Amino acid sequence: MLMTIDNRKYGKLLAKTLPRKIETEPENEHYLQIIEQMIDKGSDKFSPEEHTLFDLFVTLVSDFESRNYTLPDVSSNDRIKYLLEEKGLKQKDLLPIFGSEGIISEVLTGKRKLTLRHANELANFFKMPIDLFV
Repeated sequence: MLMTIDNRKYGKLLAKTLPRKIETEPENEHYLQIIEQMIDKGSDKFSPEEHTLFDLFVTLVSDFESRNYTLPDVSSNDRIKYLLEEKGLKQKDLLPIFGSEGIISEVLTGKRKLTLRHANELANFFKMPIDLFV
């Protein structure tokens, strides 16, 4: 879906947050806090400009973390399965996020990819950075 953004509104968001390439762990933590605040607001309430800014922050954090952390190459579905097991949860505990057991099964078997909304909600649910699900 192509969104049209208002450059003036987006410019104000950029001026307020001053995003730039992340070089240090404190900068990364700061951006993660901004991402978490945005997730708490709910992506369904984002303006087109906020969606664009959110994507920028996720890209900056992902870039920093890929340069500084070595994570095993694990698929999102395997990561979700691991987190469920680690926290003693069942697939049905994800119903509020996915809406149906069929979708949960398709995601966990890799037959369906996560949407940005699902990734946001999983990050919030598991209290993890969104880039683990994107």
